[in-house]
Amino acid sequence: MKNKRHERILSLISENIIVTQEDLLEYLIKEGFKVTQSTVSRDIKQLRIVKSQDSNGIYRYLTARPAAIKPQNKTEEHYLDMFSKSVISADYAVNNIVIKCYNGMASGACVAFDALYSDYILGSLAGDDTIIAVTKDELSAKTLCEKILNHI
Repeated sequence: MKNKRHERILSLISENIIVTQEDLLEYLIKEGFKVTQSTVSRDIKQLRIVKSQDSNGIYRYLTARPAAIKPQNKTEEHYLDMFSKSVISADYAVNNIVIKCYNGMASGACVAFDALYSDYILGSLAGDDTIIAVTKDELSAKTLCEKILNHI
């Protein structure tokens, strides 16, 4: 049942403008799924769905990867494109990198960042318009920051 629900959530998000978890909950209930708000919240996290601006400038739930149903279709090019369109600047201090994004885009950019640079970081955290990443040392931060700046 969970797999069917996840597939349907991905379909609903691609077919409709869904702005809130409550909107998604209503769609699922109308289609016969017995879910709660907390279940929808967990599903959103598990599917790595983010709230981001679509091509029309509307903030809505989007999959971080259009190929989320078929993960084997993820490509580095897709992540680079997503990341470069979301990021404004990057700088580092000691072993931390601060990446500034367009308003509302940090969450989606962070998914791409993690996919592209997970080997270089200890971890990352996204807010609304900022990502912070922690590396092992200052040299790693400098090197990664240069890579980021080459991609934006």
